[in-house]
Formats: sequence, structure tokens, C-alpha cells
Amino acid sequence: QVHLVESGGGLVQAGGSLRLSCAASGRTESNRRMSWFRQAPGKEREFVAGISRSLSTAYADSVKGRFTISRDNVRNTVYLQMNWLKPEDTAVYYCAADQRADRVGVTLRDYDYWGQGTQVTVSS
Repeated sequence: QVHLVESGGGLVQAGGSLRLSCAASGRTESNRRMSWFRQAPGKEREFVAGISRSLSTAYADSVKGRFTISRDNVRNTVYLQMNWLKPEDTAVYYCAADQRADRVGVTLRDYDYWGQGTQVTVSS
């Protein structure tokens, strides 16, 4: 089993920044791809950003140029730096991990392990 714990969420004004962290434990040596998803109230969970073990990245169009995903394979931690935040970014942000492929996946079924989420609220 792989266990994921997110942290770093909070309340921020529009235009501000937050840095989310996802700490992985358990059988993490084979983690090939990790991603961030988010889910707003009453909305479907959507892909935000992903990164492979070789550091290839992918971003949703809505966050491209504002968010940056990175990972530290030694510390088994993935980060999401969020800049120029907008009210539409308000959501619960979830960390996800998968050991089946190297290429970043953008759908829920691409990932076998999920964290409990951390709330991000952006005020206008």
C-alpha cells in the first residue's frame, strides 16, 4: 500500500500564492507518476497537474503558467506551487499516485492511490 497525505491548503486572496505538499509512505520505490486533482463543491474531480518519476510534467489548461508541480524522489514528496490564484481555483486538492506507467495520466482511473485532500479557498 501507498499512503498519501496532503498539506498546505488554506484561505488566500485572489492573486496570492499557496504551496501544497504531498508526502508518500509505504511502497513508494515504484511510484512512476503522481498528480494533483481538485474538486469544487458540486463539481467533478478534475486533473490539475502531473509529474512522472523522470520529471516529465503535464498541466490542465486552466492552470498552465500559474501552477508548477515538482517532486523530490528522495523525500517521497510532491509539491504544487500555486501562483496568481483565482476564486475559480477554490476546491479540495487531492494527491494521487500510480505505479503502472511512466507517462503522466490525466484521468481518475490512471491512479490507484489517493490522499484525503486539502482545502484551498481563494477569496475575491
